[in-house]
Formats: sequence, structure tokens, C-alpha cells
Amino acid sequence: MDLRELERDNTGRCRLNSAVPTVCRQEPCVLGVDEAGRGPVLGPMVYAICYCPLSRLADLEALKVADSKTLSENERERLFAKMEEDRDFVGWALDVLSPNLISTSMLGRVKYNLNSLSHDTAAGLIQYAVDQGVSVTQVARDQAVKNWKFLEQLKDLDTDYGSGYPNDPKTKAWLRKHIEPVFGFPQFVRFSWRTAQAILEKEAEGVIWEDSEAEAQKGPGKITSYFLQEEPRNRPHGSHRYFQERGLEAATTL
Repeated sequence: MDLRELERDNTGRCRLNSAVPTVCRQEPCVLGVDEAGRGPVLGPMVYAICYCPLSRLADLEALKVADSKTLSENERERLFAKMEEDRDFVGWALDVLSPNLISTSMLGRVKYNLNSLSHDTAAGLIQYAVDQGVSVTQVARDQAVKNWKFLEQLKDLDTDYGSGYPNDPKTKAWLRKHIEPVFGFPQFVRFSWRTAQAILEKEAEGVIWEDSEAEAQKGPGKITSYFLQEEPRNRPHGSHRYFQERGLEAATTL
């Protein structure tokens, strides 16, 4: 399916790609992944890869490539045109997922959530490049992870993080090894993710805040206190001042 067909029926996805430069089959290559359209309520979601030989990485960087979200539409068009001119050492591919595919995946009887859909799409593009003979040895994210500068002074730092995905045993083992019982994880970790939260709840020290303890001792009021059949706790007798000032009272008959 090409992009025009996708726009007409909005049922699936389409793959677009450049020709693979010969040099990318002969030399070790670096590959980067970018995404657009994950957040909007309208339109498709697009994942793209771009790759080139490590020996030409400086030439690609000279084009001032960057995260698509930091570039204007004109800048993105200029860069794409330049990449097409440099097709002798730069290759690309993209996967366009229709809005309907995203909705039916997330709302199906067997749900295919957006995280899984995104992960599989990115992985599928990388696998596509490998299947086409591209000698992929590094992905841009790998470089960022490998060269991460920790602000914390971690002892016995283990840099074998695994893939970083929640279901990777190496990643889970790294999280358990580098949890600090009081301060939690280093800033390298997305502590808001459920995987990290579960480890924190199990292996970090518990904290009881003074206001939480006071609330626990006070205990909740009875549910009946919210209805007129029983006088609410600590509520003054008589109607509210709003009604008194306006001479309003409850009507029992019409």
C-alpha cells in the first residue's frame, strides 16, 4: 500500500523507503529513529529511520539534522531534499500508521496499546534495514545511552542496561541493583513508569508523612453524613447563609 491508498481507505499502514546506498551494505552504519504524531488526536502516526556509514556521520551532522519536533516545516523539507541529493551514502525508511489502525488496535478485544504499537513499529523499521543488507552496528539512542553522564556518584556502576524495555530481564536487574533505599533511582530512570514504581514500592524505604498519619487516625466519616437524613458531622444547624440572606427555604409542597 502506498501513501495515497492509505489516505483513501484509512485502514492500515504503508512503508515508504529510499534505495539502500551500496556503501551502507559495505561499511558499519549508524541508524537513528524518529517519531511524529504519537500525541495528537488527529491524523496518522509516523515512524522513520535514517542511516549512513559511520565514516560519513560527520557529513550527515553537517546537514544540521535534529529531532523533527525542533525543526520548522520548511527546515524539514530542506533537509529531506538534501538527503535525497546525498542518496549515495544516506538511506531512509518510514512507516505511516493510519488513525483507524491506531484506534482499532487500542480498542480491540485483545488490546494492542500505543506503547507496544510504537515499539514494534520502530523495531520493524530497524529490522527492515537489516533485512535489506544495511550493516547496522549502532542506533543513535544506543550512543546516548552508552555515553550517558550520570549526575549521581554511583558506586560499581553497571553499564549493561539491557534494552531498557520493562520486560527485559537485564533492565529489571539493573533497576534493582541501582535503587537507593531512600532517594530512589538515578535520573537516568523514568521513575513514573509502572515497572520502576513497583520496584520502589517493594525495595525502597516506606515514608509516612505527618498529615497522612493524622488523616489515618481521624478516619473517614460515615457515608450517611453526606445525606439529609442524618445531620452531617460538625455542620451548624440551620440552612446555609446563602439561603438565609435571600429568604429561601425548602419547599415541602407545591
